[in-house]
Amino acid sequence: MTDDTPPELSPLDPAFIITSRIATALGLLPFVVGAGVLEFAKLAPPGTFLVPVLLAYAFVAYTVPARKYRHWGYDMGTDRLRVVRGYLFYRDTIVPFGRIQHIDVDQGPIDRRYGLAKLTVHTAGNHNSTVVLPGLAHTDALAIRAAIRQDVL
Repeated sequence: MTDDTPPELSPLDPAFIITSRIATALGLLPFVVGAGVLEFAKLAPPGTFLVPVLLAYAFVAYTVPARKYRHWGYDMGTDRLRVVRGYLFYRDTIVPFGRIQHIDVDQGPIDRRYGLAKLTVHTAGNHNSTVVLPGLAHTDALAIRAAIRQDVL
């Protein structure tokens, strides 16, 4: 391995796929309800609104979270945190520990049910001053926060 070769990235917790599927399904639910209302109003032949919306709903809720999971990763170095995400729009963010102002570990009800957390790192400056790393096991997020705090202090 040369100095130019990036280190192997750590993947997110596999439960992130399940929580993302639940969140995506809940987020798209208003479209299904709207299609149902249009079907009930009988503005077009039966199935004109509801069938395409249900097919798109199932496709997006099932495939997008798995794709999102495959294209997220992070590397915890001795003096920095690297977060890589994206496929079509790729973002590789490196946060030096010396620039970190504070760190949040957040859990919503779905994340708490599956033992996940979101690590949010706030840095000095205004451009990209917040770096978010979702889909971590709660214990891993707490360990990363403790390691960063220990190195910064």
